[in-house]
Amino acid sequence: MPVEFLGIAATHDGSETTPRSGAAFDKEYTLRLARAHEDHGWDRVLFAYGSGSPDPAPAAAFLASRLERLQILLAHRPNVSYPTFAAKTFATLDRISDGRLTVHFITGGSDHEQRREGDTLTKDERYARTREYIGIVKKIWTTREPFDHEGEHYRFHDFVSDVFPVQQPRPDVSFGGSSPAAYAAGGAEADIYCLWGEPLARTAEQIEAVKAAARAAGRTDVPRIQVAFRPIIAPTEELAWEKAHRTVGAIRERAGTGLTRRHRTGAPENTGSRRLLAIAEEGERYDRALWTPTAAATGGAGNSNALVGTPETVAAALLDYYDLGVDIISARGYDLLDDAIDFGRYVIPLVREEVARRDAERAARTTPAEVPA
Repeated sequence: MPVEFLGIAATHDGSETTPRSGAAFDKEYTLRLARAHEDHGWDRVLFAYGSGSPDPAPAAAFLASRLERLQILLAHRPNVSYPTFAAKTFATLDRISDGRLTVHFITGGSDHEQRREGDTLTKDERYARTREYIGIVKKIWTTREPFDHEGEHYRFHDFVSDVFPVQQPRPDVSFGGSSPAAYAAGGAEADIYCLWGEPLARTAEQIEAVKAAARAAGRTDVPRIQVAFRPIIAPTEELAWEKAHRTVGAIRERAGTGLTRRHRTGAPENTGSRRLLAIAEEGERYDRALWTPTAAATGGAGNSNALVGTPETVAAALLDYYDLGVDIISARGYDLLDDAIDFGRYVIPLVREEVARRDAERAARTTPAEVPA
């Protein structure tokens, strides 16, 4: 099966290691970073969501109108808009991008962050709301006749949209999480299920949990699996590990200054972050190249486990995940622009070449031999 690569569509040049140099929405940098992804073999970029961050939807429309190939993964929290409005926004963006949109629905793992925008539901209530929300959005995308909805969280009457996606029957839906509630919701509704990078054995366990949830929801298919990492690459192993230790030092120094924005207080509430911290406590290195101190230094904040080594080592590590059934790789460095170029130039071709070779071998094994006349 083909492999795809997801990068980041940051709206400024700041990261966990470096403060941003300009405004929160730097139009020129946003476009330059996206073009670097498009020019170096990436398939799509993620517009993330934060309570105080620039709105990702118009930022995505800005890029879509200026780039021809790069696909867009748009993060969206159901608490910030009604599903009728959101479905029209997404359909319009799919039109602007000529069918290059995927929507990533975020339930929200931090009560503190959710309350910043007035969301006071419990985590389980949020998952129920997200599942209802996704179902409504899908129906709006695919229904040409007015309909009513009477649900637990949303009620409306005689609604029909006048704008529909380019993609038929609809754009893909992306979802993530590591709790039983997340598996149940995403297993039922997601086309793509997103995981943070963990050791191979634990990733395999999560993939099986997602598949089981899809079966329990009555699906005959299963979501595609995406896994996210923070690659740290260099020409030699020694240089890569020196770079890795410098990176962790910069993360700790920046966190110690109090200049990084805090999205929560105390221990993380979400299962995914707690899993990352537990893995980091058990060890620093796993499998070929997985390294956990970057996750520990950020308190398990989001995509934070690293893959460290030469491009060949990191590519081999990614292929190990591919062998588990992962076919979408999310990767983001700490120097967003330069790392996107280096990863696209030195890692992506190695992975694609090996995947193509394996697919060709698999096809050859499954194709019946010709019988001589």
